[in-house]
Amino acid sequence: MAFPGQPDDVAALIEGAAGCSPYLKALMLRERDWLDTALTITPDAACAEELDSLAECGLPDLSSRLRRAKRRIALLAALADLGGVWSLDQVTGALTDLADRATHTALTALVADEIRRRKLPGKAEEDAATGAGMVVLAMGKMGARELNYSSDIDLICLFDEDAFNPDEFHDARAAFIRVTRKMCGLLSDLTAEGYVFRTDLRLRPDPSVTPVCLSMDAAERYYESLGRTWERAAYIKARPCAGDLVAGARFLDRLRPFVWRRHLDFAAIQDAHDMRLRIKSHKGLGSALCLDGHDLKLGQGGIREIEFFTQTRQLIAGGRDPDLRSPRTVEGLSALADKGWIPQDVSRKLTAHYTEHREIEHRLQMVQDAQTQTMPTRSEEMDRIARFCGMAETAAFRDRLMARLQDVSGLTEGFFAPESGTDAEPDLSDQAQDIVAGWYAFPALRSDRAKQIFQRMRPKLLCKLYKAADPEAALVQFDRFLGGLPAGVQVFSLFEANPQLIDLIVDICTTAPRLAGYLSRNAAVFDAVIGGDFFAPWPETAALRADLVARLSELDDYERQLDAARVWAREWHFRVGVHHLRGLIDAFEAGAEYASLAEAVLGALWPVVHAEFARKHGVVAGDGAVVLGMGSLGAGRLNAASDLDLIVIYDAAADAHSDGRRPLDARTYYARLTKAFLTAISAPTAEGRLYEVDMRLRPSGRQGPVATSLPAFQTYQQTEAWTWEHLALTRARHVAGSAELARAVEDVRRKVLTDKAQGATIRQDVADMRARLAQAKPAHGLWDAKSGPGRLMDIELAAQFCALASGHHARRVEAQFQAGLRAGILDKPCLEDLLAAYRLCWNMQATGRLLADTIPDLAELGETGQHLVLSAAGAATVTDLTEKLRACSDAAAARFETLLAQQETQT
Repeated sequence: MAFPGQPDDVAALIEGAAGCSPYLKALMLRERDWLDTALTITPDAACAEELDSLAECGLPDLSSRLRRAKRRIALLAALADLGGVWSLDQVTGALTDLADRATHTALTALVADEIRRRKLPGKAEEDAATGAGMVVLAMGKMGARELNYSSDIDLICLFDEDAFNPDEFHDARAAFIRVTRKMCGLLSDLTAEGYVFRTDLRLRPDPSVTPVCLSMDAAERYYESLGRTWERAAYIKARPCAGDLVAGARFLDRLRPFVWRRHLDFAAIQDAHDMRLRIKSHKGLGSALCLDGHDLKLGQGGIREIEFFTQTRQLIAGGRDPDLRSPRTVEGLSALADKGWIPQDVSRKLTAHYTEHREIEHRLQMVQDAQTQTMPTRSEEMDRIARFCGMAETAAFRDRLMARLQDVSGLTEGFFAPESGTDAEPDLSDQAQDIVAGWYAFPALRSDRAKQIFQRMRPKLLCKLYKAADPEAALVQFDRFLGGLPAGVQVFSLFEANPQLIDLIVDICTTAPRLAGYLSRNAAVFDAVIGGDFFAPWPETAALRADLVARLSELDDYERQLDAARVWAREWHFRVGVHHLRGLIDAFEAGAEYASLAEAVLGALWPVVHAEFARKHGVVAGDGAVVLGMGSLGAGRLNAASDLDLIVIYDAAADAHSDGRRPLDARTYYARLTKAFLTAISAPTAEGRLYEVDMRLRPSGRQGPVATSLPAFQTYQQTEAWTWEHLALTRARHVAGSAELARAVEDVRRKVLTDKAQGATIRQDVADMRARLAQAKPAHGLWDAKSGPGRLMDIELAAQFCALASGHHARRVEAQFQAGLRAGILDKPCLEDLLAAYRLCWNMQATGRLLADTIPDLAELGETGQHLVLSAAGAATVTDLTEKLRACSDAAAARFETLLAQQETQT
């Protein structure tokens, strides 16, 4: 017996391993003395000792020492695996630790040699410890710390060109190319002492024409312009493992937008499916499943199927959710299940299958240290693997493995293989056929790939459209939506993978032409529907603002921050519209949510704009500035198409200046900062604009400065402002900027309202203003719920009058009327008539602006749109709504007139 001093269980383990594996037997005999000692301590400690012994090894002895470390750790990992001492995760982790240490040790030793020979310009001996600017990225299973027993290692070698002067670039590149070639030889050459790891450099950009080590800038430019889906998937597992780890981490961070796209990338499913087919065709693996000679990695139901399934799902959603970005397969499956992207039972099954597949893979490779995943074809070899896996009956082993392969295939194939359209298309009229035929001339269907995906989903789409209440109108509106799409592959892939979105787009096309037009310009907002808790209750404004702040803090470029804010806001804006359309919220809840969203956006963007402005001009001493929301924003109730009324007030001494490299006086500073803020909100970027902004409610209107100091604001309101400006002040509310200054401004607002409540001309001023509004903004037809006597603007003016006349600080219409009731300005019947008209007009206005830009005639909305407006208004028919709107508005107009007359009598 070769190891007579070992306990019986250890001796039995050694004997069994040697009997099943000629390779392990040879290692045991070669490393007998070391193994005897290593078995007296824990496997972790023994591995750590061997790796640590490499630290002081010089280049002349490094080849031998690396190969010795490989023999010993491979032997120890096998015994710990076979004996059940280590889990699969510990086994692959130990093998990866060896690969990391071997790669780093070889790299730094070779870089040190280049520096000694003065082949690396500008570098000193101490720079060798960090690769002197060179980094090795571990890819594939090494990058994920999942190396199998006889794996090669996939590496990408890069160097940081910024670590060298421009005139040193070519010398540095030549040196790093030499280092890479020598490193690969040091690791993979087969000598009398064996080899360390077979190395593969073919995952680098365009390996047929690029050097084995290239600059980070060249790699980044390649991925930005030519990178493919399989390369994105490969970078899920990328990890700096040797050399300049800090530079490697920076490179991966810059590459993050390439790998993790913000939109839900369902087109990756087709890419992955095509790649699977190419692999199977190239390897001849397309035949029926047969266990003998089956490729456990690439074949049907194998390891790669599970990895592709996981990585493709990660690519789809990982851009929006960093929690899904794990490089490890099992962790990725768990995260996908936790976030609802795959069912929990699918995650559990695939995890169990993956683990067992990997364990069999290890046994196959342990036999002769061969890089193989192919099951034996000879019965005695199958018997050997069955025993190696701890199963006494080969038939049971075969049955178990076959069942697992079939289960993996069933769980993954439906995800990858796109279904051909099996639904029969509805009979189309001649006009409808002409419309559908015209779709293929649209930009969205320009590419062959877009046509292929669309052709598969077309029958289902047409069937859904023809189930609408008005199929022809739905078809026409979908035609407009499709015609507005600049591209189609991503949108069609999204629809194909998530059929519920077809229901939603048909619903929108049938009901809300305005929302459909919005979607054609911003189709990426569909991501939000399936990318999280889209139908959950609305969060508080503070939570929304914190979410956007976190999103913006991930970006260090100002323009990218502005674009990110637009993308984020669009998704939430779309969510409100869909909730309203689907009846999950009513028009008043939608109004509050639109206002909450606007406040969150303004609150998150103000410090970003201020920080960017301060980079040039510094800051001004004082309490900063505050942004006030006026009008509907101040009242906390917007509709789907509202613009924002804003004013900016600042606090600073009159002679104060900013402390930056380009200082400005306080007045100029805040004027320019305000303009920068307005630009950030309203200027069109690559992602469009956030909001239209109106600042005419600031002191002195268009003639006044865009930002006003707090003393000037207070003086103006007390001595110069017109009554209409005091009416506007009743709705002013802090939405962004300094909380300290906001409290001071609110104190001023309340004092002004209290002081002006006793004004002798309020009634007459309001009456004059009402007359001017009626003349300047008459009602545009019967269905205009906003303009005209007794409609929305008229009622809001009445509410502001009540707030001002009572000296109350209330902002919302209902609260302002209540303040008037408590002050005796109006009685309860008057209040009820005004509120009834207000509720009806707001429901119509908010619902109408969701559906279309204007509603000159309800008939133009179609049957479904009419039903939505009627339902919101609480009317059964168009005739009922006509009578109800006329009666309510007439009553409200009369009440307002009486209200002003009563006030005149009281005065």
